[in-house]
Amino acid sequence: MIRTRFAPSPTGFLHVGGLRTALYSFLFAKKNLGQFILRIEDTDQSRLVQEATSKLISALNWAGVSCDEGPQVGGNFGPYVQSERLSIYHDYIQQLLTQSHAYYCFCSPERLELVRARKIASKLPPAYDRTCRNLDHSNVNEKITAGEKFVVRMKVPLTGESVFTDLVRGTVTIDYKNIDDQVLLKSDGFPTYHLAVVVDDHLMQISHVIRGEEWLSSTPKHLLLYSYFGWQAPEFAHIPLLLNPDKSKLSKRQGDVAVEDYIKLGYTKEALVNFIALLGWNPGDTREIFSLDELMQEFSLERVGKSGAIFNIEKLRWLNHKWLISYQPEKLRELVLPFLSASYPQAQELSPEVLDKLLKLIQKDLITLADSANLLAFYFDAPTSLDKTVFANLKHLEQVISLIKNYLPITNHAAFLPELKQALKAEQIHLSELFPVLRYALTGHLEGFAIQDLIDILGIQESNARLEKFIKSF
Repeated sequence: MIRTRFAPSPTGFLHVGGLRTALYSFLFAKKNLGQFILRIEDTDQSRLVQEATSKLISALNWAGVSCDEGPQVGGNFGPYVQSERLSIYHDYIQQLLTQSHAYYCFCSPERLELVRARKIASKLPPAYDRTCRNLDHSNVNEKITAGEKFVVRMKVPLTGESVFTDLVRGTVTIDYKNIDDQVLLKSDGFPTYHLAVVVDDHLMQISHVIRGEEWLSSTPKHLLLYSYFGWQAPEFAHIPLLLNPDKSKLSKRQGDVAVEDYIKLGYTKEALVNFIALLGWNPGDTREIFSLDELMQEFSLERVGKSGAIFNIEKLRWLNHKWLISYQPEKLRELVLPFLSASYPQAQELSPEVLDKLLKLIQKDLITLADSANLLAFYFDAPTSLDKTVFANLKHLEQVISLIKNYLPITNHAAFLPELKQALKAEQIHLSELFPVLRYALTGHLEGFAIQDLIDILGIQESNARLEKFIKSF
């Protein structure tokens, strides 16, 4: 059976790159009637962030990327949090030591930094110099008995090369001379990522590992461990990096990168998932709009590219608009109301009928859900200051205002505008001089919604009040 996993570290927010990794793993599993597992990799205790795990899970659930097994749902291969699996890792460390595939290293951090500095100065890779690799057993035992701190490192072959097939990149060859003797167990007793990921992927029967290309150079280390343990390795697929428009790696320094950021900005899960899926994968044709269900049917690793994918925010905005204009009134109301009520708490008191009328008016103009507050500000806040200078280009302003005044108060909202238009025509004044004045009186803006729609939405009483206030200002 196909079994994939997403294994984030709870060190903060869910990065959009992490969401893409999770999404691709989820889609591949579902396309092949397999299972998707969530595992929390918290072995780096110094970087843990409180509540990060719950926020990661919440963001994944929001996006619809739900796991079949994981910390909150359980499963047959738990625990699904690495800090709860320490005894398992220690057993496998002991096996590697016994079989001479790993060794104790007693070098201090100060010495390691000195080695690193010297190698960099000599323009060599800053790898460990393997000083402790050939310590004899008596020496090791003496140091352990004396209470010296140690780590456990894996023995990487000194010659030869690692050759493997990647499902995205094809055949990959990496020379062992470019691979460090990786630390597998830290001095605090916690395993490093490299040991834990191999042990967990094997014990959890992961068949396919889908992860970012930054882990490509670590794959030989992982394959060595599979070989040392006598296990069959999963298949690997390393997906391309997400890039800023300037081709640099996507980072917080150049914009929002957390899924939570995009939720707060008013992007919908359908749009964000659609957008993220297309960052590195394509369907082989010109289609760009995909629901999650459609992605489950269409996704394949064969159509994932090797090149970095540009995170184009304008493309995300376009997709978000396309999804927003497709929503039925009930769904749009549900999504918009939290954003609208954040600026205008009284929106919570509106009836569904009134709210649907308002949303119908703005739906075609929505780019994000957060836009609703600006687009509907006219409804909640009547214009407070009127600036005559905005009408500098209108030739017949005084005549237009006089005509409007003659037809106030509005008694029949359906007849008001047609009658006013007729009177304007008799005065040989173009409609382009009437509409900006009416719109400005009703909303405080020269451009925007149709006048009849504004009067219908505001109602006769509120429309009269705003128009009369405007007239009195001249």
